[in-house]
Amino acid sequence: MKRLTIITALIIPLFLCTSWGFFAHQRINNLAVFTLPPNMIGFYKKNIKYITEHAVDPDKRRYADTLEAPRHYLDVENYEKNIDSIPEKWDDALAKYSLKKLHTDGIVPWQIQRSYYSLVRAFKTRDSIKILKYSADLGHYIGDAHVPLHTTANHNGQLTNQVGIHAFWESRLPELFSTRYNFVVGKANYIENPLKEAWKILKHTHRLVDTVLTFEAALNASFPSTQKYSFSERNSTVLKQYSKEYSKAYHDQMNNMVEKQMRSAILAIGSYWYSAWVDAGQPVLKNLIKTELLPDEQKQEKDTEKKYQSGTLIGREI
Repeated sequence: MKRLTIITALIIPLFLCTSWGFFAHQRINNLAVFTLPPNMIGFYKKNIKYITEHAVDPDKRRYADTLEAPRHYLDVENYEKNIDSIPEKWDDALAKYSLKKLHTDGIVPWQIQRSYYSLVRAFKTRDSIKILKYSADLGHYIGDAHVPLHTTANHNGQLTNQVGIHAFWESRLPELFSTRYNFVVGKANYIENPLKEAWKILKHTHRLVDTVLTFEAALNASFPSTQKYSFSERNSTVLKQYSKEYSKAYHDQMNNMVEKQMRSAILAIGSYWYSAWVDAGQPVLKNLIKTELLPDEQKQEKDTEKKYQSGTLIGREI
């Protein structure tokens, strides 16, 4: 009895993690490299380890930076009933809603725009470290914009008795099934208007929200409750997660939605990187300047990693 009590106390729902999950974000950024043209791909392939590993930096900053969380989402319904009614430009949105509301209900399309122009500036100065940093960050925010539950106030099913669906969709499903996905997505394209493209992505993603929620609700009502979850032990901790059987049933019902969104994210990220390079004048990506981080920046990175390891998240689960 004592042993059972200890184990029960250590059960941790695996579905409490947030964002695409480290696995999916890193996979998406990694594969985006292979969409790039010859004049870019050499530099990115040489630094693919950085691009891959640092794909999750924005999520780590959520443990240290109070302003980071809203950069990952847009709660459409908290702004307007129709996403088309939200002003696309930052200044127009700021005038309509106030900075406080924007930092509460999400700013991901504008964050994509900001990260994009930071990357353009990095290309112009030929600063290799900043090129990699902003490429990785930009990839993360674009990836988040492809997750339906990053576009709704019901971001974790908390309004419909579906708590846990967020990480179920974006972490559990790709981890189980992505080895079967076709990730040949073609070559990066030039994006004429980065902000309009971000909104185009968001609008498509938001249209998927109803399917994500209604399909899971219907499955939950028909699936044997005793088979919905499974348990596994890791480092003396029992982890609760959606079972493979339940996950497959949900995945199949959505007709490869997760695969399609991952494919779309890969191509979009490569296209944003390519467009930033073009807008910067297509600099030669050889013999670049390597500007080391300032002492304050180095300290900030170390502090962020330390706070991330402590596991104290700032702001809501997204």
